[in-house]
Amino acid sequence: MYAAVLRAPGPVENHPLDYSEVPEPVPGPGEVAISVLACGVCRSNLHMIEGDWLPGTPAALPIIPGHEVVGRVKAVGPGVDNLAVGDRIGVQPIWSACGMCGHCIGGHEQRCRRRQITGETRDGGYAEVMLANAAFACKIPDSLSDTEAAPLFCPGITAYGAVKKALLRPGQNVAVFGVGGVGHLALQMAGLTGAHVNAVSRSVKARTLAEQLGAHGAYVPAGSEAGLVLRDGSQDAAIVFAPSDRAVAEALRVIKPGGRVVLGVAQSVGVMDIGDEKTVVGTVLGTRQDMADVLSLAVDGKLHAVHEDFPLSEANQVLQRLKNGQLHGRAVLVPGA
Repeated sequence: MYAAVLRAPGPVENHPLDYSEVPEPVPGPGEVAISVLACGVCRSNLHMIEGDWLPGTPAALPIIPGHEVVGRVKAVGPGVDNLAVGDRIGVQPIWSACGMCGHCIGGHEQRCRRRQITGETRDGGYAEVMLANAAFACKIPDSLSDTEAAPLFCPGITAYGAVKKALLRPGQNVAVFGVGGVGHLALQMAGLTGAHVNAVSRSVKARTLAEQLGAHGAYVPAGSEAGLVLRDGSQDAAIVFAPSDRAVAEALRVIKPGGRVVLGVAQSVGVMDIGDEKTVVGTVLGTRQDMADVLSLAVDGKLHAVHEDFPLSEANQVLQRLKNGQLHGRAVLVPGA
């Protein structure tokens, strides 16, 4: 089979992914092998591939990236009774969790310290065939296409978790910072709560997309050359997916005293005025039940993943376009395209 393999981190301009032939994996106990139909391209893939993260990510080299995957079951390992050859399934970033720690038992398996991560500790979906943990795979309804469903398995579940943590109520105002692969789904989900959703982005294209997806208003950060700016204290909550400290500072500026900022990016919060009693909470991924809820929203037509499709062989070039802000919605790699 062919895969885009990371053998050593480096700038995407230097094409660190080696598109080459590698042995096809064989499923072990509790695993299935899937023929990959589509795999989304996440900014975290870019960070890992360029070596931006701390030592230990990826867990080992070489590794095949990609953690939002749709595929069809090709082979079933021993002990698998919930999936069969021919089933179309999705694989999210959490490849597995221990199931025994307090986080897992308490319904927060995404916090498990022994979790395995697709494309970071286990080979992922930038390949023609990959292995999946049958217990963490999710069957995909026939009404969703491969490339429409793939982004739901990272941006979708990530956006869902962020909106839940924002604790929105009908009639409230919420600002979503960053209208990219995750943000464009977060603003749709936030709108389903009955809140008035305002998008904040420097990009004209992103602001236009936000309005097309139902945003109440589209704004630019303070200090930008042109465009409307949100007033101080005008929002009840903010959700940040823009990867910049400036976006976090903007989010803290626009929320009311007692307001809530949900961070889906690892950025600095800086010094806060404790007298305003504002809350900042982090968010990462979600549970298997969250994933099922996201798929239900998409099947009901309440959630639409905007995406651009590319051949798997062009993974390096697609990552460079992501780095340069040249993508519309989510990029999806398609083997054999």
